Amino acid sequence: MALASQRAGHEIVGVLSRSGSTRWTDLAWDEDLPDSDVVLIAVRDDAIVEVSYRLAPYLQNVGVVAHMSGFTPVLVLHHLQERGIAVGGFHPLQSLPDPETGADALAGAFVAIGGDVLAVDMLTHLASTLDLTHFILDDRSRPAYHAAAAAAANFVVTALAVSADLYESAGIDPAVSRPLVEKVVDNVFDHGPGSSLTGPIARGDVDTVIGHLTAAHEVSEYVGRQFRLMAEATTIRAGREEDLRRWK
Repeated sequence: MALASQRAGHEIVGVLSRSGSTRWTDLAWDEDLPDSDVVLIAVRDDAIVEVSYRLAPYLQNVGVVAHMSGFTPVLVLHHLQERGIAVGGFHPLQSLPDPETGADALAGAFVAIGGDVLAVDMLTHLASTLDLTHFILDDRSRPAYHAAAAAAANFVVTALAVSADLYESAGIDPAVSRPLVEKVVDNVFDHGPGSSLTGPIARGDVDTVIGHLTAAHEVSEYVGRQFRLMAEATTIRAGREEDLRRWK
């Protein structure tokens, strides 16, 4: 976020981190933070409250404090509101595996924003400068929203990893399925998941599914277990739960 913001023309007045080694000014934990429009708390969900309380006495000249969690409610920052600070949430809906790749990937993505009116206004402006399309997310919707985001990002990775294991066991480069995967993703967003599900599970071709399960288990028990779980989930999604009894 800092790298993308700097590229967009914002001044990064400093970064406060556990390592104390960034490309920007390293700030100290027990000193007033510099004058700033926005402070972003970019830590694990279970550390947001602790960090925000630790920072609270040192936010004398700060306009908005926002955390970057998609799951944690903005309400956890209520103690900062009591100090007259506007609070919000700013969750870019994008995969950020490292600073450079993440900064490049932000442009064109969506971002979930919530919080006080002043915070929402400030964070919406920040989003626009980063070429992010914002949508408003209230605290009640955060668990479902973040579960959806996690499913979209991480379940896809798991499925492709299992696919790669199977391809490699057959001596085939997993890259051969890239056009297939890209087309499937396009189909889901263009036509919906219901009409995009194809293959033996959707057809009810149980013998083929059993063959797939056997092949996956032969790669390793680890791959076999993952393949079976995803096959079960796909069977339920396809509305063919009766088939589960036949191949279990």
